[in-house]
Amino acid sequence: MNNKYLNKLKSAGITPYIWILLSILPFYFIFQSSSTIEIIVGIVLTILFFITFRFAFISKKWPVYMWSTILILISITMLIIFKYVYFSFFIAYYNGNIKNRVAYFTVYIIHLVAITAVINYNLVIKDELFLTQIPFVIIIWISVILLPFNIYNKKKQEQLEEQLESANQRIADLVKQEERQRIARDLHDTLGQKLSLIGLKSDLARKLVYKDPEQAKEEIKDVQQTARTALNEVRKMVSQMRGIRLKEEIIRVRQILKAAQIEYIGEEHVKGTNASVFIENILSMCMKEAVTNVVKHSQASYCKITIEQKKKAISVIIEDNGIGMSEDIDMIKGNGLHGMKERLDFVNGNLDIQTNNGTIIKVSVPNVIKQIEEGGEKYDKNRHS
Repeated sequence: MNNKYLNKLKSAGITPYIWILLSILPFYFIFQSSSTIEIIVGIVLTILFFITFRFAFISKKWPVYMWSTILILISITMLIIFKYVYFSFFIAYYNGNIKNRVAYFTVYIIHLVAITAVINYNLVIKDELFLTQIPFVIIIWISVILLPFNIYNKKKQEQLEEQLESANQRIADLVKQEERQRIARDLHDTLGQKLSLIGLKSDLARKLVYKDPEQAKEEIKDVQQTARTALNEVRKMVSQMRGIRLKEEIIRVRQILKAAQIEYIGEEHVKGTNASVFIENILSMCMKEAVTNVVKHSQASYCKITIEQKKKAISVIIEDNGIGMSEDIDMIKGNGLHGMKERLDFVNGNLDIQTNNGTIIKVSVPNVIKQIEEGGEKYDKNRHS
């Protein structure tokens, strides 16, 4: 607990010390006055300001206007009597934290007009104490203009980020639910029917063992074949659920190119990427489709595969020295490119094809999905902590 508090203080920098200084500073200006009554009034106004400031932060709806008005009036009074302008900084900070848009702009305009008028009044009467603070007065006046906008926009951004995180979590939950339903359907369609068939044929074989042994043998063979088929389908399904990594697909691609007597150029062993399994699965399918096109249509002697990893995107480039693609080939219809484009559109990916002494196919996918998954996990940890 103490470590968290210390870390928070370190991240705050010098900000707490500035607020402490601004909180003590009004008493310096108050005690500049020779009148006891003015000193008492100044102390009372300062205490009243901080109490009102506290109530203003916890208020909502119409009390916001009431507390804001009191704060502005105290600030103007302190500026006229004691030449203390720095309460305007507190009000500007509070103004930026007002959530209601109408209240925000109302307080902003009233405060800016009031403080500008009083500053001009003090400039006209040429008060000596006020004139010595002119550089600081200008800084405070600029803060009154810019600080509320800065804080208000920051709060809006934080609110949008929270909504985005919540939306990503809901999307992740929906994806998990859909995946569970898909797995249930696949299991029902594959294992359910096959196991029912195995059960029926096993019962039939048991009944035929003494009556017709030959027919019973045939039924048992059917049971064995059905069991093997079911096992293969389960293995395929598990493989699809697990996802295909690029380093695994590269091995298969090299085997395909070797069988087609096409030289493979590229890394022997692909290192792990910073992409999610889902992204790598899509890239692997696109790469396999592109290499299949090279084998079937390019008449190339070599195929070069490059994997580019960046922080925000991951790309796979497939290059060959074949006959290339004619310009009239419809990219949407030709050579399995339609399926590649559909997969990439689903994850906001990009498919770029260049034909110049061969064909270069570049498949790029933004690495946002990984960040969303990490954000969802972080959100889930925070929720359960």
